[in-house]
Amino acid sequence: MEEGHDMTGAEQDRHEAKAVDHDRAAEQVTQRAEGPNALHRLHREQDQSPWIDFIDRDLISSGKLKQLVAGGIRGLTSNPTIFAKAVATGQYDELVSREIAAGDDARQIYEEIAVADVGDAADVLRSVYDESDGADGFASIEVEPDLADDTDATLARARVLWSRLERPNVFIKIPATEAGVPAIEAAIGAGINVNVTLMFSVGMYRRVARAYIAGLRARHERGEPVDRVASVASFFVSRVDTKIDPQLEEIGSGSALEARGRAAIANARLAYEAFGEIFGSEEFADLRAAGARVQRCLWASTSTKNPDYRDVMYVEELIGPETVDTMPLDTIKAFIDHGDIQRTLDQDLDGAHQAIRRIEAEGINMERVTDELITEGVASFAKSFDELLETIESKRKELAPA
Repeated sequence: MEEGHDMTGAEQDRHEAKAVDHDRAAEQVTQRAEGPNALHRLHREQDQSPWIDFIDRDLISSGKLKQLVAGGIRGLTSNPTIFAKAVATGQYDELVSREIAAGDDARQIYEEIAVADVGDAADVLRSVYDESDGADGFASIEVEPDLADDTDATLARARVLWSRLERPNVFIKIPATEAGVPAIEAAIGAGINVNVTLMFSVGMYRRVARAYIAGLRARHERGEPVDRVASVASFFVSRVDTKIDPQLEEIGSGSALEARGRAAIANARLAYEAFGEIFGSEEFADLRAAGARVQRCLWASTSTKNPDYRDVMYVEELIGPETVDTMPLDTIKAFIDHGDIQRTLDQDLDGAHQAIRRIEAEGINMERVTDELITEGVASFAKSFDELLETIESKRKELAPA
């Protein structure tokens, strides 16, 4: 899940300790997914696509993902944290044994696992892709995190993963780092769908959106089609509050305490405001006329970390058209049970601007915060990948012939 990238180790441990078991949650969600529900309504009434922030072999092979798609799920994201947990359960022992026999190392084994699962998930979601004429129904796979600061290597890996999966409804996840931005533009120019991950800054979002447009324009000028190239920009929402709330509590004034739990939603709303400005402008008009799609904002890290906050706060407060909300299973379950469905994302933009100004008036610099969050996010991403490789290596030793 996206959560694995945006929490420290201690925060992750606390979150996992209170989180419901994924298998049990999937059962509860699929049991409730018969007939129209909150997920169907979210898409039909508000043009927002609910995605699931989870993948493993059992989810696909058991038919649970197919049930979830019938229940309104329209896409899926994955990352190394999820795969590390899944490998540890033994779900992939047969595949690992085959790859050992083939002489593959831990990285190659990870790629085989990820490509197989994301490919199979994309096949389950293909009906959504076809029904939506290519607008939805995607599954995402990540470029390795140790390449986050290497443009050429990131692009090369994106090409490999795209070629291996050979499906139109796959996203290659590239982080919004300085090196990532030109890789995003080049990948889009090559016709590769990109999920831009680890987004925190509205300023960086503007750069990423324009990199997407530049990539499309390069294709258009070469006479290549632009109508089937897709991209989302994934904002890690709750991590902003997790970063800022303790600073406000340390300040301790009445105004500071009142500002808690407001930064993340305000920041996301300002990103959506930028989305409207960019994709509603003349700089995109000719591409839109040629069939190009907007780069949707995707809200990730939407589970509530603070138990004092409403458990579906980061879903309810960010509902708006041409967006995606990717949720872990427990948040999906909660939203189906008691989520309020109404357009909120662009209803109080003045309030969002005021919320950021009030936070900065307390001495908290939002630009510095978002810079720190991307640095921490990349580090957490890399740690998760290292732990995944360690888990696979342990399995290699466990399953290797004597």
